[in-house]
Amino acid sequence: MFTGLILEKGKVLRINYTGRTIKLTCQASRQLLKDYQVGDSIAINGVCLTAVGKTDQQFTVDIMPETFQRTTFSRLNINDEVNLERALPYNGRLEGHLVTGHIDGVMRLREKKTQENALILTFNFPKEFQGEIISQGSIAINGVSLTITRVTARSFSISLIPHSRNQTNLGELMYGEYVNVETDVLGKYVKAQLGMSKRIEWKGLN
Repeated sequence: MFTGLILEKGKVLRINYTGRTIKLTCQASRQLLKDYQVGDSIAINGVCLTAVGKTDQQFTVDIMPETFQRTTFSRLNINDEVNLERALPYNGRLEGHLVTGHIDGVMRLREKKTQENALILTFNFPKEFQGEIISQGSIAINGVSLTITRVTARSFSISLIPHSRNQTNLGELMYGEYVNVETDVLGKYVKAQLGMSKRIEWKGLN
């Protein structure tokens, strides 16, 4: 489990492809990796992954075909900056929102504009996400915990303060670029329960 508060930006050093399987090596600070061990979890651009190798300033993870298909990892390049977050310890502080590291899908940047000290990013979302994306609700984009500021039928906006722009890779996004998105896990449970209730009611009428 994660909080969506990015600790630092890492850098992609090596990408080894075997079909749709990737062995990915990233650079990170000694501070981030100080007590990080093989077998521990880490979120890369919001995706929960497990270390299979580690040095003082590098770590390697395996990415399976399901993750390759569901995330932006198929578009990664050497030297790309990625958002890094260690897993939340049970005695840790929850300051963002509960983020599982299980990506629901990728979405595309539709608009990028500045409003005083804020950077407003607007993304398109497909129909199946309706009900999970609500104004003032939580969402994780490339692993960053954010509040949704505006929603239309097929798009939503978030607002980045200068700290979030500098601490994450969202400030460098280009028009049309894809990001990993995880909607609020609590909202998904509520949506599923409501859908189940409706199915039970419909069956009861027959």
